[in-house]
Amino acid sequence: MSNPVVRLAGLARSFEQGGVTIEVLRGVDLEVAPGEIVALLGPSGSGKSTMLQAVGLLEGGFSGTIEIAGQDASSLGSAERTTLRRDHLGFVYQFHHLLPDFTALENVVLPQLLLDVKRADAEERARQLLEALGLSHRLSHRPSKLSGGEQQRVAVARALANKPQLVLADEPTGNLDEKTSERVLGEFLELVRGQGSAALVATHNERLAARMDRVVRLHEGRIE
Repeated sequence: MSNPVVRLAGLARSFEQGGVTIEVLRGVDLEVAPGEIVALLGPSGSGKSTMLQAVGLLEGGFSGTIEIAGQDASSLGSAERTTLRRDHLGFVYQFHHLLPDFTALENVVLPQLLLDVKRADAEERARQLLEALGLSHRLSHRPSKLSGGEQQRVAVARALANKPQLVLADEPTGNLDEKTSERVLGEFLELVRGQGSAALVATHNERLAARMDRVVRLHEGRIE
């Protein structure tokens, strides 16, 4: 049996606010298998975003174990965590966070150049992803010239550009209307499955969650 692409054991996170300790995560245990798409379902404030930040190695202050691709992230220094994140993870957020001065194609090319992919190969990969997402006619457009759904498609292509082992998506369609949300999520799932990546997708939408391989419910900082 393959080792999990991510393993969490006893993951906890708390904050001090006004002299009061607020426990956001309370001992989360979770494994995601290679190629598995898991919905992290829960209402606003349940700790979904905090959990994805932990798995994405985006901030410290967590206790417990976080293993990514078999490496214990808690034992790594800042530079090693950055390398692990770059080499194994892809990110899609509710807001696209595209670079405004670069075209759709360039936004998908840039993360590949960080892995020393030849520019011609990076452009070909970016073009293939964007065309698969229905954006063949928008390659040279900057984000300000794209609709919300188109911007989020570019963000999906960017997250998948380096064929990460694990894609982390935080309400990836939460800023879109229902029809566009359904379509973008379908395209996202098809591409993730097609390249064999795993994904952990935070959402509050039961219908969208049902389209994934497994649903994990997070309630008051705990997996139910």
